[in-house]
Amino acid sequence: MTKINHIVRRHRTILALSAAFVLSGCATFSPDGGMTAVADIADNTIKKDVVAIRSVDDAQRTDDAVKRLLRQTLTVETAVQIALLSNRGLQAAYNELALAETDLVQESLPSNPTFSISRIAGGGTVEIERQVVGDILALATLPFRSEIARRRFRQAQLRAALETLRLASDVRRAYYRAAGTNEMVGLLTDAKSTAEATAKLASKLGETGSLNKLDQAREQVFYAETTAELASARQEATSSRERLARLMGFWDGDLAFRLPKMLPTLPRRPSALPSIEVDAVTHRIDLQIARIELDALAKSLNLTEATRFVTLLDVAGIAKTTRDPDGSRLRERGFDIQFQIPIFDGGEVRVRQASETYNQAFNRLTEKAINVRSEARDAYRTYRSTYEIVRQYEREVLPLRKIITEEMQLRFSNMQVDVFALLTEARQRITSLRAGIDAKRNFWLAQSDLQNAINGGGSGDTQRNPARPPPPKRAGVAAATEGDEHAIAKRISRNGGAGQRQRRERPRAGGQHPGSTDHGQGDDAAADASHLRSRLSAGGDTERLVVAMAHERRLEGVSSGRRARGARICRRHEGSSLGLQRPISRSHH
Repeated sequence: MTKINHIVRRHRTILALSAAFVLSGCATFSPDGGMTAVADIADNTIKKDVVAIRSVDDAQRTDDAVKRLLRQTLTVETAVQIALLSNRGLQAAYNELALAETDLVQESLPSNPTFSISRIAGGGTVEIERQVVGDILALATLPFRSEIARRRFRQAQLRAALETLRLASDVRRAYYRAAGTNEMVGLLTDAKSTAEATAKLASKLGETGSLNKLDQAREQVFYAETTAELASARQEATSSRERLARLMGFWDGDLAFRLPKMLPTLPRRPSALPSIEVDAVTHRIDLQIARIELDALAKSLNLTEATRFVTLLDVAGIAKTTRDPDGSRLRERGFDIQFQIPIFDGGEVRVRQASETYNQAFNRLTEKAINVRSEARDAYRTYRSTYEIVRQYEREVLPLRKIITEEMQLRFSNMQVDVFALLTEARQRITSLRAGIDAKRNFWLAQSDLQNAINGGGSGDTQRNPARPPPPKRAGVAAATEGDEHAIAKRISRNGGAGQRQRRERPRAGGQHPGSTDHGQGDDAAADASHLRSRLSAGGDTERLVVAMAHERRLEGVSSGRRARGARICRRHEGSSLGLQRPISRSHH
């Protein structure tokens, strides 16, 4: 009897140690809900702080931090930080992380035993039976399932980090679009001022007979198209601002944030990334998620193969008490084991499913790794090409446009071209400035895509279709420019060179002589030219025309002495400028 008790005590010790070993492997809830890993990734990749708001104090601290950031004009970095603190969609992603932690804890706990009791009475006999049933198979596979759950939780942490990087990328793109549209609105506002003043001047000159209907229509359509393009740019700027406000989680009183009027300047030199493919394969968050998924499926496949034939193994401890009619008691103890016999289902279906799922994940991981390398190469090439395009505009196109404008002013001072030729050049310069703004915006978008290609976080469409410079626009300013170039070329070729010009008298509309133009209308045209000069001086793109517009008074009636002096420069000018004269009718030859 003593020997039996010793054996029982020894088995109890083994059972107690086994239970302590199982319970020691159980996971518990972390103090931060798994946010430490997310915060580390955000700090290492985008140098930003993240927080999961789970209390009133957290919400108050976050609100105070956002208000401090809003005191200044937004930069792209402050916009990203505000979005990471106040975007509720990101907070929902962090709630998903907390839910994933509950799954980890649940999978790490052993299954609870089942207790049952039954009482059967009849004929004066009472039987009471008690059972405690435990799932031995679940207990045996607990360490494997717990390890798989830990990997799933790590996946959830990376998915939360991926959502963080995706939000940061979306905010950057929205910010650059908003700043680019603001700069475009400023440029088109100046262009509209120029076009409006030009249209008024053309109308006045048309009233005096100095400008035909075709040239008047060209100036009017330029003004109308510029007005329409400005309205479209303003609408785009409003929509871009609203998208940025949505990403930053703003509403009501927070919508009065300030954005810059221009895009940031380019860095002095582009980043050199000789090992961009290696960096992308190493750091891409979505690729890390795919690797963990493959590893978890491999462990799940091993577990499925190990439990292929045994899917149910329950052990029950039974205690039975029987009371006879005479009052005597009979106590019985035993155990019960239940398991399935794999006669019809040998687990082949489950093994095949697990195997194909693993192969599917392996192929997808391989495809993703190939795509990541390609996206990294393409994003870097796009980044470098957009940088060089912007530099080309800053070093070549815009300086050359400035030289052309200055040369046109000199020719206008010598009465070789008229004011509308200067305005045509101004329109061409506006077109180049618009293209330069688009190129600069595309560079910053390409830089954001490059960060996505290395770290992950961009949407699929963004990574498949990185920002590329759009083709030059042919409508509006450019279309009007082409029409005016054609008109001026026709007028110059029709009237001949400055050295071969002869003094001619051409009838004006309504039979007026060029020297007998109505002085009231001439004064109006001169006043409108003065108004045009003031409007041009306000435009950043046409400030070089200020001096040239002072010569517009030569377009109307001038004294004979001034005509004689002007004839030494250009004999063709006799009361009107080149390009504003009517063509000679055949009856006057």
